[in-house]
Amino acid sequence: MSMPFPPAPFPLARPRRLRASPWIRRLVAETTLTPADLVWPLIVHDGPEDEQPVPSMPGVSRLSARAAARAAVRARNLGIPAVALFPNVSTVAKDAVGTGATDPDGLVPDCIRAIKDAAPEIGVITDVALDCYTDHGHDGVLEDGRILNDATLERLAEQAFIHAHAGVDIVAPSDMMDGRVQAVREALEANGFQDTLILSYAAKYASAFYGPYRDAVGSSRALTGDKKTYQMAFTNSDEALKEVAMDLAEGADMVMVKPGLLYLDIVQRVAEIFRVPTFAYQVSGEYAMMKAAAANGWLDEDRAILESLTAFKRAGGAGVLTYFAPRAAELLGA
Repeated sequence: MSMPFPPAPFPLARPRRLRASPWIRRLVAETTLTPADLVWPLIVHDGPEDEQPVPSMPGVSRLSARAAARAAVRARNLGIPAVALFPNVSTVAKDAVGTGATDPDGLVPDCIRAIKDAAPEIGVITDVALDCYTDHGHDGVLEDGRILNDATLERLAEQAFIHAHAGVDIVAPSDMMDGRVQAVREALEANGFQDTLILSYAAKYASAFYGPYRDAVGSSRALTGDKKTYQMAFTNSDEALKEVAMDLAEGADMVMVKPGLLYLDIVQRVAEIFRVPTFAYQVSGEYAMMKAAAANGWLDEDRAILESLTAFKRAGGAGVLTYFAPRAAELLGA
């Protein structure tokens, strides 16, 4: 970065003067993190227990609709503006086309309604994808070993409509099918849900860091092969810009980069070039690594939480989805 003028030499310039006390460090901070920058992902399930711990994600539990509503009330009280729902459907028969994803009385619509009854001030975001409902664990319709792009679009559009009808605020297509934002936007417009927001997972990479999440939602056991024919290769950066441009042209209001910490360069490029709300997801593998290191005494967990989340803001992110959201909000409110 070029300086508008050369800095004064030492001892006239002493940068440490601006670091000498907590109050001056706060006063001159270039980046500020607040609870309003956080989205709390909730894993919801249709089992009998209110809470079902996820072993690979210490501190995270699968929640019933009732428990998710309580979590939304907690989010509101902590100043967290939104929660995002991700389903584990153990009692639904899964099939090749994810039929359960479009059940108007299914788990996700029930959770939307429960949260809106308990904490109407909280924004609700839902994942639009089929992987939690398919018997093969993929995000689309599978036929003869291939994910069918256009057939999947019809399913995603119907799923988004079901969520909108239940009262969701934001639908978030995470499947990475070509044209899915346009399909979802057209379905919403055609059915009177023109005010429903779309947060597109515009740059979603085929990452090794999704493992604990797939355990949490129950898709890991079913997954056949990998998702590299539709999720992006981690070698690519310019491709992310193309994906973002297409999704914005198709009607996305906001965009997402996933994973987060390993892709801060993508967050920065997208935010600088497109000047639209750009979110990032601190994914399950990133969360689990930090929790494991803290449990072994290798990291100060609270300091690591705030440092990692501030990095997203410093890169230009509008906000971050993180399983640390409630703890981070508590620390920021202290």
